[in-house]
Amino acid sequence: MGLLFSDTLRKLRIEKNFSQQELADKMFVARSTVARWESGSRLPDATRISRLSEVLEVDLNLLLSAAAQSDECPNIILVDDRKLILTGGLPIIEQVFPHAMVMGFTQASEAIEFAKSNRVALAFLDIELRNANGLDLCRTLLRIYPRTNVVFLTAYSDYAFDAWSSGASGFMLKPITPQGIREQLSNLRYPFWTGGEPD
Repeated sequence: MGLLFSDTLRKLRIEKNFSQQELADKMFVARSTVARWESGSRLPDATRISRLSEVLEVDLNLLLSAAAQSDECPNIILVDDRKLILTGGLPIIEQVFPHAMVMGFTQASEAIEFAKSNRVALAFLDIELRNANGLDLCRTLLRIYPRTNVVFLTAYSDYAFDAWSSGASGFMLKPITPQGIREQLSNLRYPFWTGGEPD
């Protein structure tokens, strides 16, 4: 896999001897937007990538390739010990995040192994897992990659307080719905690219 888009952009900017502010001025965006692109929390849309290629005087395909191969294309996981929830929930998550890699797990241990070798941008976790606890799984995932956003899923609203104390970004009552997922996006601690929307 090639360099992350963020690393590629930072390298090209430095080679041109531009500050983040100078690049922002040439791109007609705020300096904070460039900072987000370079931190990996946002990815510019195709129009802005094209403009970046002109400003930085590099081949457009170089930037498009970096974006396509980037780890910033999010990994999203759903962990629930009931296969019925996975069967119903995974297509809904894929509908909301068409550019993401979406994986489902029935075992906390499987999710942990996946997270060790793949940066997880967003994890939907059942609180009550067979032979495991979703709150503990949340803490483990955050130790592996602190920028993982965790949204707890449960049928019981009385778990909300415990969920918030674990470092999670959000809390959803089952069943999983597109609207319910979209409502959680504004609560994410670490927003990530969800398909090239303008910043």
